[in-house]
Amino acid sequence: QVQLIESGGGLVQAGGSLRLSCTASGRVFNNLAVGWFRQAPGKEREFVAVISGSGSGTRYADSVQDRFTISRDRAKNTVSLQLNRLKPEDTATYYCAADPSMSVKAASFASWGQGTQVTVSS
Repeated sequence: QVQLIESGGGLVQAGGSLRLSCTASGRVFNNLAVGWFRQAPGKEREFVAVISGSGSGTRYADSVQDRFTISRDRAKNTVSLQLNRLKPEDTATYYCAADPSMSVKAASFASWGQGTQVTVSS
């Protein structure tokens, strides 16, 4: 397992943007697929986006396609999630997770961060 730290959450108005970051120590992070998931109060954790270890493969949930972009900077051991055109329904705690295999299922990921809150006001 690796230790993951999320940052970049906050309060933003609908239509605005935020950039979330997920960082970890150690070169092994650059070999892992990294996913972003979110969980709103009273709801199950849901898949948002995932990027492969190489960075060449990405997948998105339909609800965020064309609004969110996942990317990774291997030199900085960081995976970022750019959130554009935010909607109130995007309000949730956002978590990053890492695993050798690329998946859209939360249960497939072994390492998790503590989460960062995103709140979108209408």
